[in-house]
Amino acid sequence: MASVAAAREAALAPPPLLQASGIEKTFGSTRALAGADLALAAGEVHGLLGANGAGKSTLSRVISGHVRRDRGELLWRGASFDPSGPREAIAAGIGMVMQETSLAPDLSVLENIFLPDLARPGRLSRGNWRMRAEEILETLGQTASLPLAVEVRRLSAAQRQLVEIAKALAVEAALIIFDEPTASLSPGEVERLFDVMARLRAGGRGLVFVSHRLEEVLAITDRVTVMREGRTVARALPTARLSQADIVRLMVGQELGRIHQPRAAVGATAPVLAVRGLSAPPMVRDVSFTLHRGEILGLGGLVGAGRSETLETLFGLRAKAAGDIHLHGRPFAARHPAQAIRAGIAFVPEDRRGQSIIPDFSVRENLLLGHLSAHRGFGLGTRAREARMKALLARLDLPAERLRDANMLDFSGGMQQKIILARWLLLEPRVLLLDEPTKGVDIGTRAAIYEMLREAADAGTAILVVSSDFEELLGLCSRILVISDGTTIADMASAVLDEAKLTLFAAPRSSMAATTRLLGDLAAETGGAAFWALRDGGRLFCLARAGGADPGADPGADPGFTTGATPLFGETRIATALAHPPGQSLGRFIAEPDGGRHSLLVPVRSHRGHDFGVIGVCVARPPLPDADAIARRVADLVTRQM
Repeated sequence: MASVAAAREAALAPPPLLQASGIEKTFGSTRALAGADLALAAGEVHGLLGANGAGKSTLSRVISGHVRRDRGELLWRGASFDPSGPREAIAAGIGMVMQETSLAPDLSVLENIFLPDLARPGRLSRGNWRMRAEEILETLGQTASLPLAVEVRRLSAAQRQLVEIAKALAVEAALIIFDEPTASLSPGEVERLFDVMARLRAGGRGLVFVSHRLEEVLAITDRVTVMREGRTVARALPTARLSQADIVRLMVGQELGRIHQPRAAVGATAPVLAVRGLSAPPMVRDVSFTLHRGEILGLGGLVGAGRSETLETLFGLRAKAAGDIHLHGRPFAARHPAQAIRAGIAFVPEDRRGQSIIPDFSVRENLLLGHLSAHRGFGLGTRAREARMKALLARLDLPAERLRDANMLDFSGGMQQKIILARWLLLEPRVLLLDEPTKGVDIGTRAAIYEMLREAADAGTAILVVSSDFEELLGLCSRILVISDGTTIADMASAVLDEAKLTLFAAPRSSMAATTRLLGDLAAETGGAAFWALRDGGRLFCLARAGGADPGADPGADPGFTTGATPLFGETRIATALAHPPGQSLGRFIAEPDGGRHSLLVPVRSHRGHDFGVIGVCVARPPLPDADAIARRVADLVTRQM
């Protein structure tokens, strides 16, 4: 019966707009695609999922003409299709919106929307451009969001994404591929992007949504295709029938949670590394944290937040403009990497091929690069490292004879990453800096890397990890330091967080400007404090707070927490108000038992029903502000931003 139902469902399904079958692609010795399939219908949002390195982006680039396939078949609207480049794909009606946008920053929004027209012969008609652009923005419901005359460099990440979408619509794309479009967006901006995608779907366009954020996939897609190690392992599954656990099992072949073993918090000891007010413009503005012996600390944030640049500054790859760095209690500032290495600091950068590997060196020579930088004196001094090297090779399951392999590129990406990590563990560093340590590696390698890091931490190494995989950060680290727009936002125990909360904390401060302004205005007008926070399980998560330190503010209105704090209700000064359910406290101020503080909590919920916490106002004493007026202002903010 099940097969009959499946056949009936297939017969009723709309014909594919695009069909990819058995797509293969090899880059050098790396096989990126090894039998990838995808079938997309008009009028649907189709999720393309997989772990890092699964081949999602490569398949997307094959379809959009950025990469030529080696084997396999592409059918576009039922006909064979083999684009020789992006221009041919665009002419056929296929566009791609990348995570890192391909816009010209010095040109206006209008010029970027019609960027392909600039390469065509003939006279340009800006009047026609403007009329067409206004029609496109009206179709997207974003007429007021994009001033056409403004230079693109002045736009937010969300606005740049809209320009990319408008550019695809200007060439009348019937299929638009969104490659990790939400990576740099705040929750409110993601909501608006989904509104745009829903409009495009209703207009009959086919959309491919590439994302690792499963909650977003479940919220916006109609069907999903899952890839693993270059192959399609599940094709066109209805999203409504899947859970996050189902998708994870398809993506990695096992329960991902089994490889995550959160570390206990490290006791109060003198920090190995203490950073205060670190600045290295333009990406690092004001970063502060402490890192203790045996601790694994995560740096959370979105792409462009300044996380990688913070590690590079600590390692001497970027000049420090301001701030203090103390290593084992003594002032320290590496002027170059060799100085950092000799001080006991190791660094595994994100770009494995560009920053860590010398392809023409053997495995042994690549493994000893860190040692050569740390060594002083005559000769190479490698004999002292032999015992440690043998132990690490056994740990890597790498036969000793493979040390003589002449080219590191003969190894898989996962083995390359393990060798790079072993390079630094060979030195038994005091501080280990890791930038996206499991990017592009399979599940087995990830588990091995996690175990190596835990063993290093147990041996006393202090580890600082940058990862865009929030589940990885929460599962590996005992604490999470959130960086947004180059500034430290919060320092929290990972045990109290989940991916949704961490995503909200990591939202770019620039994208929260309207919320921040409202909080500042409310605090100034009431003489009290205003805050945006989440409530969960008797604990408060403060995303932003204003008031209390400004002239004229009443110190009695201090709610007892600051931005980035995660106190229990009872640890704040407004526990009674926080404990009230939103429905009971809506529209009125709640007094604390001592009568010293009165708080109003206004729920923040998007039109899609997503809970974004509460915006609160705390004042010390009557006369109380107009609660209804405050609620209306919050509602207006939600309409515009959420």
